[in-house]
Amino acid sequence: MRRTTPGLRYLSITLVLMACSAPSLATHLTVTDPAGQPLTTAMVRERPADGPQLDTSDNGYPAPGVARTVAPEVTRFSDATGRVEFAERDASMEYLVRKPGYQDLAIKPEVETRELNVTLVPETDPIKLAEAKPASVWLGALDLGDRDTKLHFQTQCTFCHQQGNSFIRMERTPEAWGDIIHRMQRYGARLSSQDQRALPERLSAGYRKLRENPQLLADPLPWSPALTGITITEWPLGDIFSQVHDMLVAANGLVYVADNIQDRLYEVDPKTNQVTVYRIPHREGERNGGLLAARLRNFPKHDSTSNAHSLAESRVDGHIFITPSAQRRLVEFDPATKAFTLHEMDEGFYPHTIRVDQKDRVWFTVALSNQVAMFDRTTQRFTMYDLPTRGFREWLNVRLIGVIFKLMSWGVPLANWLPVDRQATGTPLPYGIDITPDGKVWFARLHTDEIGSIDPDSGKITMIATPFKGPRRLRTDAAGKLWITAFPESAIVRFDPATSQFTRFDLPLSPKGGDTPYALNVDRPRGIVWVNGNQSDSLYTFDIASETWANIPMPRRVTFTRDVEFEPDGTAYTAIAHFPGWHVEDGQSTLIRVQQP
Repeated sequence: MRRTTPGLRYLSITLVLMACSAPSLATHLTVTDPAGQPLTTAMVRERPADGPQLDTSDNGYPAPGVARTVAPEVTRFSDATGRVEFAERDASMEYLVRKPGYQDLAIKPEVETRELNVTLVPETDPIKLAEAKPASVWLGALDLGDRDTKLHFQTQCTFCHQQGNSFIRMERTPEAWGDIIHRMQRYGARLSSQDQRALPERLSAGYRKLRENPQLLADPLPWSPALTGITITEWPLGDIFSQVHDMLVAANGLVYVADNIQDRLYEVDPKTNQVTVYRIPHREGERNGGLLAARLRNFPKHDSTSNAHSLAESRVDGHIFITPSAQRRLVEFDPATKAFTLHEMDEGFYPHTIRVDQKDRVWFTVALSNQVAMFDRTTQRFTMYDLPTRGFREWLNVRLIGVIFKLMSWGVPLANWLPVDRQATGTPLPYGIDITPDGKVWFARLHTDEIGSIDPDSGKITMIATPFKGPRRLRTDAAGKLWITAFPESAIVRFDPATSQFTRFDLPLSPKGGDTPYALNVDRPRGIVWVNGNQSDSLYTFDIASETWANIPMPRRVTFTRDVEFEPDGTAYTAIAHFPGWHVEDGQSTLIRVQQP
């Protein structure tokens, strides 16, 4: 059944049928305003008129191991003449036209139509103009009392979905907000006990104030004429209950995407549009939810024995390694034979972000047991690196984390009983990880505002305090400098290991900020940092040499992304990664490819 995009209006259009002898069968759209003036940088999304037609034979998901052709959606931006061109398609298409300040337009022309002239009507209703602004604008304007409270809230309440989209900012009583916060604590948020008590009233009043006073909302970034020539392609994956998490562009040219809640690995061929899904295996007798069985006990639909999280590829044989955050193991996948191997660990809790070093050793953070793990493929053995704690209470909590989750799996609501402070004492949370060209392993620790390094030769661990809150994920550039997301602070930061200097670069937002950059990656050959703008429905790019920003809006509103990967030519990939997937416009998670001229 086709889901209609909320808020789209079907307007009259002028359709001009090209002569049969015309040499091109491409579809052209010309977008103008009511006065007939061309509109540049209008976003036009082309998608199959009858929907994606996905296979749902395996409990709502594609049958495993069967390659199926999926019709992608394509988005382009109009040029200075208001013109957009799409390649020939042999099926009925629907076109969705959008530009800030104008009413959305949906068009379903006849298959043989090749020329379309469309008119966008300016939006004059201040309420509707405010509703169309991204979550980052609402989050930036939200008054929660003081800066420290706001930063703590953004750290703990924006890492699974947007905070400030239409669903979040709707009218709710303080009691309703309190119920939501308690549920989010069970899902993994560490909002402090004092803020659990104070924020329900502030959230209820704060969003009401913004709804009633839309003039308080800043304007989002304008869409740059440089968008002309960019092509965004999307392949639908999963359903409204999926959490499409990290992805990997493999050396074989295929893209692999992990569905965290449904324990499926998607293999996408961007050249042929073929998609194959593989179910990640588990041991006999393992319960749904794995070691985190209580976390999703009231979630409508999940098949998450492993919770597939992050992916990395061996440069030696192309095998893919996957962290299953709900198990004490490492998953290995052979893209040639499609075989999975499960490597069991004797300790550790919540395998997280993963990388493979130059010696084919697999490194990953183990978030809830405060460790970094290394899997030596030669010896097939794990080495665990225990990270320092912030005192006896944290040491004890880390030691007892397995017991705590066992009790929670039995129904003991410890997530809402145990006191939590703003430092999240007890869960320091090692998070992102990467390996610099010199072979040193670097990681970020989210709740302690630190980064750290491990010398693989000596095993020495060094911790470094960051001059910003919430270092989440990090990557190295070609020169060995680290780029880190300052998650709640709407910024990225460069760290030079040679000088121990931090350099901050704020995202190009309003002074109030409002975005929470979840992750970034560095296109090393071209010196471009790509940043996930998961509150602004966008990707940011930062040119290292010129220190200049650019912004690429994503086709769907309420787009939340967690990772960026590249093809050798610099083509970028990301994925809509809400928990759960239904938050995004259309309710459809996708793998996203961004091609630039």
